[in-house]
Amino acid sequence: MSGHSKWHNIQAKKGKADAQRGAIFTKIGREIAIAVREGGANPESNGKLRDIIAKAKANNMPNDNIQRSIKKASGELSNVVYEEITYEGYAPGGVAVIVDCISDNRNRTASDVRHCFAKYGGNLGTTGSVGFMFDERGVLVVEREPGSDEDEMMMIALEAGAEDVKVDDDVFEIVTAPNDFSTVRENLEKQGITFLSAEVAKIPQNTVAVSDPDTVLKIQKMLDLLEENDDVQNVYHNADLPEEEEDE
Repeated sequence: MSGHSKWHNIQAKKGKADAQRGAIFTKIGREIAIAVREGGANPESNGKLRDIIAKAKANNMPNDNIQRSIKKASGELSNVVYEEITYEGYAPGGVAVIVDCISDNRNRTASDVRHCFAKYGGNLGTTGSVGFMFDERGVLVVEREPGSDEDEMMMIALEAGAEDVKVDDDVFEIVTAPNDFSTVRENLEKQGITFLSAEVAKIPQNTVAVSDPDTVLKIQKMLDLLEENDDVQNVYHNADLPEEEEDE
């Protein structure tokens, strides 16, 4: 999990600063549709739906929007059928990239994702070509208030069932095993802790340092183009990019 903390915190901050809330809510709505189809519309009996509702709240999605998405998923699943698809490949500089999608048209999504890779010098690979370089982990990012006690947060998180806590300048990153994510999140919520982001993510085992400005720019443009696509839910990569480029 070397080097993942900076990578994920930047992603979380970028997500919180993203002005295109409507696009984020649409993507979360698709996740809700998948969860409702698989486990029903009652969060009490559907752990996956509870996790997505927590993710929605971390992204400031209004409760009315959440409930509307659940009702829509319950009543209109026969009209639109979404499927989860994962693409793997490489960005310039040998950077491994995983793209998780939810789509109602597999051919359109495959074409769009392939275009994003090709436009900036990347190439789409086969299933499993880079997935082995990443580990699935639950990641809960909590804002670090001035003067907050690192040891206390570590103790609370570990008692809640977390594996580890990473400390950054302004956030705590609580890491869990994928199967423990829901339990840890709910235990922390009961103690009044709120999250900047809350999801099971794919964390790179190692990172690839990229310093050439042209390569950095191509990678960032490729990642941005992927993230702007309506069918793309999450983009994971193992690039260690200069921070000023990542935050632009």
